[in-house]
Amino acid sequence: MREFLLILPILLLSVVAHEYAHAWTAYRQGDSTAHDLGRLTFNPLPHIDLVSSVILPATLWFVTSLTGHPFTFGAAKPVPINPANFRHYVRGDLIVSSAGIVMNALLALLFAAGYIALGVAGHALPEADIFRTMQFIATVGLSLNVLLALFNLIPLPPLDGSRLLFHALPTKLGAHYQRFGRLGFVVLVLSFWIAPGVWNVILAPVDVITGRALAALSPWALGALR
Repeated sequence: MREFLLILPILLLSVVAHEYAHAWTAYRQGDSTAHDLGRLTFNPLPHIDLVSSVILPATLWFVTSLTGHPFTFGAAKPVPINPANFRHYVRGDLIVSSAGIVMNALLALLFAAGYIALGVAGHALPEADIFRTMQFIATVGLSLNVLLALFNLIPLPPLDGSRLLFHALPTKLGAHYQRFGRLGFVVLVLSFWIAPGVWNVILAPVDVITGRALAALSPWALGALR
């Protein structure tokens, strides 16, 4: 329970920042939909969805805790965007679709930098317990944001990668793909239940990147959280 209470705020920060990035870039590209609905803010309340932001992460954590490998994941409410309002449709859509992924990548780098700063402080000061706790939080922030960035790159609607793929396809094929996108969320949810092993393969790069990052950060590690 203690670890989950430490992780949940980091998850909420990460998914809210993801949606804020979409809202901000959409506004800059000429679409004020999210701004007009009060979503151009870091205040988590307009972004949080009870099911995907709270219940899902809590359920995942407690169910996976029974296996000895606790894990959690979640999402915020998608920011409403009208690409027809963009000054340049294709360029605007590509920028806005990429914004959340870029934000999570930047947050992963910031958490890595924070991990190093905490390690330096912890080694310099006699009481390092608080720094160990904060390094644990930085580790969670790093891994969660790598997961969010790579997960959203998957070209399956409604994930951000689907918009990037749509613009890369020939016009006729892109139209068929867009029609399929209406079923994308159903396919996404069913695949978690029917073929979880496939997702283990798809998301394997998350473990690779996180593992290598933590190995690179190991000189600043303060030890396990007690």
